Amino acid sequence: MPTPEANVKNKVKRILKEYGAYQFSPQTGGYGRSGIPDIIACYKGTFIAIECKAGNNKPTKLQEKELRDIALAGGYVCVINEDSIENLCALMEGLRNG
Repeated sequence: MPTPEANVKNKVKRILKEYGAYQFSPQTGGYGRSGIPDIIACYKGTFIAIECKAGNNKPTKLQEKELRDIALAGGYVCVINEDSIENLCALMEGLRNG
């Protein structure tokens, strides 16, 4: 049975797929850089970084730093949980409509 965070990730991936966005989940831990967002996407030339959380969980300090650095570089960043999935839908609609 998937964890609550895995359920959020699966919903995010489904939404991105519906829009035809390129997406991948970076390797973390011993094989990758720590703090990297859970999902990296590109849609209509826009870089999107998504950190998925379950319930009231918040990004770690390292995750916050990575998200801030991506935003400063001009990318879009989202922290998504079960209650804020509509924020991703609104972002994707906005990008689709220009």
